[in-house]
Amino acid sequence: MNPYALRVEGCRIKQCRTFRATCTSGEQLIFAEALKLRKIQLETRVSSKRIYDGHILNLRVDEVKLDNGKTAKREIVEHRGATAIVPVLGDGRVVLVRQYRYAASTELLEIPAGTLEPGEAPEDCARRELEEETGYKCKEMKKMMEIFLAPGYSTEKIHIYLATGLTETKTRMEEDERIDVDKVPIATALEMVSSGKIQDAKTISGLHVASRSL
Repeated sequence: MNPYALRVEGCRIKQCRTFRATCTSGEQLIFAEALKLRKIQLETRVSSKRIYDGHILNLRVDEVKLDNGKTAKREIVEHRGATAIVPVLGDGRVVLVRQYRYAASTELLEIPAGTLEPGEAPEDCARRELEEETGYKCKEMKKMMEIFLAPGYSTEKIHIYLATGLTETKTRMEEDERIDVDKVPIATALEMVSSGKIQDAKTISGLHVASRSL
């Protein structure tokens, strides 16, 4: 069995280096059947070439061996991960940030978010980014979910939180940040998603999940 086999736990599948030693016979059977149905394709890294090391991301190209014995190239963007926050005021309005995104060549309305610093816990990052971008601190920070931004080529995972019990402080933006803060009812924000006025993926995910908790 491949040492990087995938372990089946209930409805979840995750990597496991010691599949035979730790998985039950039932789990091994499910895994074997999944392989037969081609639902799980194992890929083992053969080689890796680093292309670029940047401030917030790196780029590498891996050669991987597929379960049929053939090889393929995988271009991977390495990212430390990030947090995003849905801050909700006592009157039900959500605090959003509006900023120009150079890569998208347009201004976007988003929930506040930011990249994890090396060794920083996701919740600590969420609290820091909330205050830096919006000028609010929160009494309660509840983790709603984790999402992969673009698993086809990126390692970035975003931890999304719901922030309530907000108190206003002062923004502390980076020198290259130009951010305006908007406060809108969450129902209005969801209408903006449906109409295409909000296009940012993490914001769409966060707003929909937060709306179920309010």
